[in-house]
Amino acid sequence: MVSRLSVALLLLFALTVRAAPVPTLTQRVTDRTGTLSDAERQDLETRLAAFETRKGAQVAVLIVDTTAPDTIEQYALRVAEAARLGRRGIDDGALLLVAKQDRAMRIEVGYGIEGALPDAIAKRIIAEVITPFFKQGDFSGGIDAGVRRIMGVIEGEPLPSPSKPSPLSRSSPRGGQGAAFAVFAALAAGSVLRSLLGRVIGALLGAGIVFAVLYVVSSSLVVAGVFAFFVFLMVLAGSARGSRGSGRRGGFGGMSYGGGFGRGGFSGG
Repeated sequence: MVSRLSVALLLLFALTVRAAPVPTLTQRVTDRTGTLSDAERQDLETRLAAFETRKGAQVAVLIVDTTAPDTIEQYALRVAEAARLGRRGIDDGALLLVAKQDRAMRIEVGYGIEGALPDAIAKRIIAEVITPFFKQGDFSGGIDAGVRRIMGVIEGEPLPSPSKPSPLSRSSPRGGQGAAFAVFAALAAGSVLRSLLGRVIGALLGAGIVFAVLYVVSSSLVVAGVFAFFVFLMVLAGSARGSRGSGRRGGFGGMSYGGGFGRGGFSGG
């Protein structure tokens, strides 16, 4: 019993430990490293705003020192999800993420423009357009050239006409879908966890799964905590009624892509 409890506590700890919060994107260009001058950042901001007004697609730039302990793929996806890049229902957002200390880059692309910016095109932009500037120490020139190429590629994509610029922090159905999936998956897995680890530990692990997933999706302790508590009570109540569980199993899946200065494939999720 002691060994089961130890394993369960380790699993719960691993599920609930979350990486450092990602930055909140309140502008189209966010530089947390001082790489860009105020004039360079404002010039990029102005051009991206004009592009969004004309085309509708939303492009953002984020420069950080490191994404550790996350991989650049995990970090980019968390940033894009938290910022809700792109228009609702069209999902035409793109993020250029540069991690200077890690020597890594990634272009995260919404589903609506994956046809224009597939893995191969994004990889070529990074390897052939941005990286040569970076190798010369010209980070502002590389970012500017990369943004111009990204906008040029999206320009040829037939997208719905823009109405008005979308705020970077707008809501999105993806968060609600993620919450519902996490809750139902945890409830389904609860019966299995109960049978393996016992009533209380099974409920704790189910709640931990929901907390970890929803904290990543929503970046909100309140939302993650409320849903986790709800799942804990539901799994606990289900076990109190006996061992009539349905035996359903839940799970989570994902995709990852390699990245780096001059190497790897890039895409969005």
